[in-house]
Amino acid sequence: MSAAARATGGSRVVVVGGGLSGMAAALAARDAGAEVTLVEKRRRLGGLTWSFERKGLMFDNGQHVFLRCCTAYRAFLERIGAAGKVNLQRALEVPVLAPGGRRGRIYRTSVALPSPFHLGPSLLAYRHLTLAERARLSRPVRALRGLTLDDPALDEETFGAWLARHGQSPRAIERLWDLVVLPTVNVGSASASLTLAAKVFRTGLLDTVDGADIGWAAVPLGELHGEHGRRALDAAGVELALGTAVDAVEPTHVGAHPLAVAAGSRRLDADAVVVALPHDAAPSVLPAGTLGNLSGLGRSPIVNVHLVFDRKVTELPMAAAVCSPVQFVFDRTSAAGIPASSGHQCLVVSLSDATTWVGARPDDLVSTFHAALGELFPKARDAALVDAVVSREHAATFRGGPGTAALRPRPATSLPGVFLAGAWCATGWPATMEGAVRSGQAAAATALASLTSQASPAEATGLERASA
Repeated sequence: MSAAARATGGSRVVVVGGGLSGMAAALAARDAGAEVTLVEKRRRLGGLTWSFERKGLMFDNGQHVFLRCCTAYRAFLERIGAAGKVNLQRALEVPVLAPGGRRGRIYRTSVALPSPFHLGPSLLAYRHLTLAERARLSRPVRALRGLTLDDPALDEETFGAWLARHGQSPRAIERLWDLVVLPTVNVGSASASLTLAAKVFRTGLLDTVDGADIGWAAVPLGELHGEHGRRALDAAGVELALGTAVDAVEPTHVGAHPLAVAAGSRRLDADAVVVALPHDAAPSVLPAGTLGNLSGLGRSPIVNVHLVFDRKVTELPMAAAVCSPVQFVFDRTSAAGIPASSGHQCLVVSLSDATTWVGARPDDLVSTFHAALGELFPKARDAALVDAVVSREHAATFRGGPGTAALRPRPATSLPGVFLAGAWCATGWPATMEGAVRSGQAAAATALASLTSQASPAEATGLERASA
């Protein structure tokens, strides 16, 4: 048995919430030897990454992507046995379409060039910007490389304002920079915190040459995270209490354990509790005053429009769009379960920071984006829709504007033994799957450290060495 397991063996950890952060926390705590119970109010795992069935086909609630630099999330996929169920580009390649057939692309060169020169040929040839706009791209790229990402001053300014100060036109921001900022921060450059946007560009595009290679699920998210996650948790010996809502997490002054989790008719005694709920739900299960005011984090919606055509309208697995209501579009034919023999194709249009669209009628969204795809893919103009469905997440992420860095809490709370996890917590990352997994691991590590401090000096020293 490892030093970590000896130090925490017999300790009881309850994880509240079965999303990526909760599952990551539960597995980390269990791997360290703690007895772990995960409580989730839904009867499924996966949190905001889930799937639903319609007319025999599977659709995801949203198109979630990751990058090669998302090392914690990729390790999580390995841990739950799902690493073989995703697509990951060999090299960054994003076709950028515009109505009328004009195409550009963002890619990294196959020639072994150091960063940022690996993007040079792509940016110099990017057809959606003028020659003058392309020539001015080097200035913000150089400036990004010089930023100190943990400088609090970065969170006082929007990325759009910073780009404008570094010579970027509104058109360049819309047609290039927002292609990265929107899907990662879930707000455009005009609203995004410089802290979060700089993190994305530095870690994904500038610190390494392959960090921005894009990955996405090759199977429904319910299978990728939910089913594989459940099997991994079961195999690890984590007790699952699904379909069970938590009413309260409270300190207790009786018994051997300092905390109690009230979950319906059950009372779960615990030495440590990880609350892995959304930021607008976490305060409801904790005593008043445990958390600070989180309302300033806000919320940002995501809308996805799923369109099943009666024929194949594009060969592209994914693409971005400019001068169009479409932001990104993905081919989900295989993941939806559509047989190749049918000749049908399922495309999903993913809309980040979808405030404009989240309240629209489904029929209007389908009509709008069917027409918009026809402007990008001429074959879609004559293709009939076999089916169409709209999915919405009204509070998909917190709203990553200036000032949010100071509001994002670290794992420990003012209530001893209670820790926080979630993509909204202070991970240094935007609200992404990578941030969610990192937050769960950080919460578990902090909880285990608190339990270790109560162990014998020899056990504590052993755990510190094992964790180093």
